[in-house]
Amino acid sequence: MFGNLYLVATPIGNLDDITLRALKTLKEVDIIAAEDTRHTLKLLNHFEISKPLISYYKQTEKHKGEIILNKLIEGKNVALVSDAGTPVISDPGEEIVKLAIENNIKVIPIPGACACISSLIASGISASNFSFFGFLPVNNKDKINKLNEIKNYTTTLIFYEAPHKLINTLNAIQEILGDRKIVLCRELTKIHEEFIRGNISDILETIANPRGEFVIIVEGCTEKISDNNYLNTLSLDSHYEYYSNKGLSKKDIIKQIAKDRNVPKNEIYKYFFNSK
Repeated sequence: MFGNLYLVATPIGNLDDITLRALKTLKEVDIIAAEDTRHTLKLLNHFEISKPLISYYKQTEKHKGEIILNKLIEGKNVALVSDAGTPVISDPGEEIVKLAIENNIKVIPIPGACACISSLIASGISASNFSFFGFLPVNNKDKINKLNEIKNYTTTLIFYEAPHKLINTLNAIQEILGDRKIVLCRELTKIHEEFIRGNISDILETIANPRGEFVIIVEGCTEKISDNNYLNTLSLDSHYEYYSNKGLSKKDIIKQIAKDRNVPKNEIYKYFFNSK
C-alpha cells in the first residue's frame, strides 16, 4: 500500500500558529521533506519532534521528487513543509504533488498559516475577489510586461516582495497601474508586524530603508474599459491565450488579434509562427 503525501502548513513567524493537526502529522509521518532542513529542524526541536529529514527546494525538485516518490511507493508517509506558511504557494511542492497524483498517491493538505491570506483579510481592501501573483519577475522588462498584462484586473492584486526590491517594485506598480491604494504587510505574526496603508506615492515618501519580508495588497482597477481596450493591454501571448480558451483555431486567433490591434495579419502570424 502506498504512503500518503501530507502538505503541512507551518508558522510564518509566531510558532503558536502551528495547528494541533500539523503537530500530530509531523509526529506520525515517516519522513519530512523540507525546503531548508536547518530551518525546519529548529521548528521540530521546539516541539520536541524527531524525524528523518530530506531537503526539497526549487533547484532539486526533479531529483529529490523521484526520491520522495519512491519512498511513498514503498509505503512511507511523507510530510512536505516549506520554511514558512503553506507549501506550494510561492514555495516548492508543485512538482511532487503532480508526481504523487500521477502515481495515484493520496495528497492530503494540512491547512494553516498563509501570508497572502493573512495579509488580505487585515488589509481593508476588498477580499471578495483577488488575484495572487507571488513574486514579480526579477528582470525589470519582464516585471513591466507582467504589470501591463494585469493592470486592468478589477480584482485585488497580491504580491510578495523582498525588502531590497520593494521600492523598485512600488515605483513600477505606480508607473503602470497608477497611484492606487495599497497596503504593505510586513513581518506578519512577528514582534514587528506592521500594516502600512495609503496611496503608493504617499507610502514611497515614508519608506527609506525597508526591512523584513513584505506582502503587497493592491486595490483592483476601478476604471471601466471596453473588451477591446482590455485585450490590447495584454501581451500577444496572453491575447492569444484569451482566444485559445474560447476554442478558436490558430488561424482564427491570428485573424482576430490582428483585427483587435488594427495591424497586418502577417505581423501577428510571424510572431506566433515558431511558438504556437
